[in-house]
Amino acid sequence: MFESRRPDHPSNEGQRGTMLARIFEPAKSAMQSGKALTKRWLLEYEPEKPLEIDPLMGWTSSSDMRRQVQLQFDTCDEAIAYCKAHNIPYQVFEPHRPIARPKSYAENFRFDRKEPWSH
Repeated sequence: MFESRRPDHPSNEGQRGTMLARIFEPAKSAMQSGKALTKRWLLEYEPEKPLEIDPLMGWTSSSDMRRQVQLQFDTCDEAIAYCKAHNIPYQVFEPHRPIARPKSYAENFRFDRKEPWSH
């Protein structure tokens, strides 16, 4: 493993066990009703350093490179196996499953509706 000898680079000792990974299934986009790209599981690392605001432009930046890493897996078990194989502590966030309520078109014209129909 490469180790930098420059004094301005932090040493990598002890950093391997400190990076905590988040495993989750992303929510569907609010911009569309489809559920594409929500069946995969993502592994992201917890941020180690807060975002810094650039005083001149006001942009946010960070020197934490792990913030850019995002691994995709087909199942949650694959992501957990990856973390165990690489000795990465992880935390699994179970997805919120919406409750599908059966609806019928005839309910729009019910006599006892809470709000009257517009016509």
